[in-house]
Amino acid sequence: MVTHLDHPPAEPVGDEARRDQPRYLNRELSTLEFNARVLALSDDPQVPLLERVKFLAIFSSNLDEFFQVRVAALKDMVAAHLGKQSPDGRNAAQQLEEISDRVGELVSQQEQIFLERVKPALAATGIGISDWDDLDEEDRKYLIDVYEQRIFPVLTPLSFDPGHPFPYISNLSLNLGVTVADPDTGEHRFARVKVPPLLPRFVITPDGERFVPLEQVIAAHLATLFNGMDVVDFVPFRVTRNADLTLEEEEADDLLEAVEMELRRRRFGRAVRLEVDHRMSQEMLELLLRELDLEPDDVSFHHAPLGLSGLWAVHALPRRDLKDDPWMPTTPPALAVAADGNKSIFSVIREGDVLLHHPYDSFATSIEEFIRQASIDPAVLAIKMTLYRTSGDSPIIASLIRAAEAGKQVAALVELKARFDELTNIAWAKALEQVGVHVVYGLMGLKTHTKTALVIREEAGALRRYSHVGTGNYNSDTARLYEDLGLLSADPDLGADLIHLFNHLTGYSREVRYRKLLVAPRWLRPKVQDLILGEAKAGKQGRIIIKMNSLVDPAMIDALCEASQAGVEIDLIIRGMCCLRPGVPGLSERIRVRSLVGRYLEHSRIYYFANGSGAGRPTYYIGSADLMERNLDRRVEALAPVEAPALQARLQEVLDVSLTDDVLAWQLDAEGQWTRVPTERHLDAHRRLQELALIRSRA
Repeated sequence: MVTHLDHPPAEPVGDEARRDQPRYLNRELSTLEFNARVLALSDDPQVPLLERVKFLAIFSSNLDEFFQVRVAALKDMVAAHLGKQSPDGRNAAQQLEEISDRVGELVSQQEQIFLERVKPALAATGIGISDWDDLDEEDRKYLIDVYEQRIFPVLTPLSFDPGHPFPYISNLSLNLGVTVADPDTGEHRFARVKVPPLLPRFVITPDGERFVPLEQVIAAHLATLFNGMDVVDFVPFRVTRNADLTLEEEEADDLLEAVEMELRRRRFGRAVRLEVDHRMSQEMLELLLRELDLEPDDVSFHHAPLGLSGLWAVHALPRRDLKDDPWMPTTPPALAVAADGNKSIFSVIREGDVLLHHPYDSFATSIEEFIRQASIDPAVLAIKMTLYRTSGDSPIIASLIRAAEAGKQVAALVELKARFDELTNIAWAKALEQVGVHVVYGLMGLKTHTKTALVIREEAGALRRYSHVGTGNYNSDTARLYEDLGLLSADPDLGADLIHLFNHLTGYSREVRYRKLLVAPRWLRPKVQDLILGEAKAGKQGRIIIKMNSLVDPAMIDALCEASQAGVEIDLIIRGMCCLRPGVPGLSERIRVRSLVGRYLEHSRIYYFANGSGAGRPTYYIGSADLMERNLDRRVEALAPVEAPALQARLQEVLDVSLTDDVLAWQLDAEGQWTRVPTERHLDAHRRLQELALIRSRA
């Protein structure tokens, strides 16, 4: 593990304005409103039916993560009696109360959508989500055989009585709470049966299009688990625990071992939520609350099956008629020649920078091909990359291994603290180390979130640097679902910046002043603030457009509000959290905020400043950073300028399409309410960007 020399982050501005609490929206409630927009897609009849099922599953997964991390953190604050307020003026207890109310509303909506609209619509197409009691005799015989052959052998009932302690309930596990009675004494006892997580969430009937919840199949056979006892009652329940890692990096001799240890501890995190079937008895509920150390406010009652993230199994059905039209990413025209084998990808990049826009542009024929060719090109001497999240079967990792085995210098910064990807990253770190890759785990106290790669190639007796700076992870799976941008460049200044950045990440070098990159935590905050201030000085000639995932940082919100007051027109395209109140007279009346939620997860970050380059010339940046305190002050991030006029036009095209969309778009008002943008043009940004990619490829 390497360390960095301490340097204080740039001093935030706007402390006086920060005290004006009404200007901010609450971060946690804003996160829930993003999930509400996701949930709305599951209730949209214009969305193909199995995609609506997908959005129900995504909503459930998002809510699980929200409780494991955000709610858990707030509960820790309450337990520690910390009275710290959020920038919007709420303490932790107030936030938990409002979260509980809003989550209750959203879960009720989700169940209504699933039970009353999606489930009947699935049945009308021949896809049944059936209860055990609704099955005919033939189906039951089949499922009895499945139970005996594949389910019963892996079940372990655990009793709770004076001789048996209360069983440990693991995070996000689905369980059956069972009450059994001794037929001789009439004594009632509690037992827990864990639904095995390695088995499919739903059992599929022989026709392949009917799904029965696994817990119902188990419940129908409880007598086989409690021989000689009478099964009095059984109810499904599910527990969510605190799953955030708490690392004392300064005290760790080996970061990899420390993360592995914390992952083992994560299993025993404090319970923060209990989901139960609405039929659960008060006696069983009180027992669970007591043993899990939870309060009645921590309970969520359900009529639908618990853990609807399992609906991914239904979405996986091969019913193309019920899904989005398939999209085959195109190869960017500049790289098509390289893909045909007529040129190396390096000769193409030498001729000019290449802008990539995934998933419209193929990840396989661009980024993966860039690293693949580097791994086998005898002129390539070194490859350096940051790896934050990558896929389980990663072609990029395979290329890095191949390059190391060929004797090239390969350095990979693997971020072990990437939340919920820690195990995958540990496995890749070990695999890379075994073949001689130089693996480092980043800087103490900082996550390395930047998405950068550098290839060093010997050409005509000199060394040339080829760079990639992106907004998304080096992950071939998410590249098909996440909207991201990337820049391939042979620009010497950008390459020199990446050399310095990697030396800082892997060694003991001090950070330098970068020529083109904006790097957090030291340089990014003050530069973005300067760019916003520059537009404010331009007054009505100023213009700011920022596309990002989240806007939370109070100082950045203050700066944007000050620019608005100076006459600058500002458009913010924010997928998730937004803590800025737009359209407030005298404060933010020239700021508009919209969010696109649809087929692809909007993930790219684009920063546009009309006067950023001076002399009235615009500046465009892309990169990994959102305007959040964690990104600006506690992570290694990088933004890169896009300078070629043709590529700037491409970025402006993305911004224009995003601002014109009236199918996927939502808008935020001054009261913090999100509403759909009225549909007039019927412009779907995702479809339009697909069309533009096809036009470019055919040209």
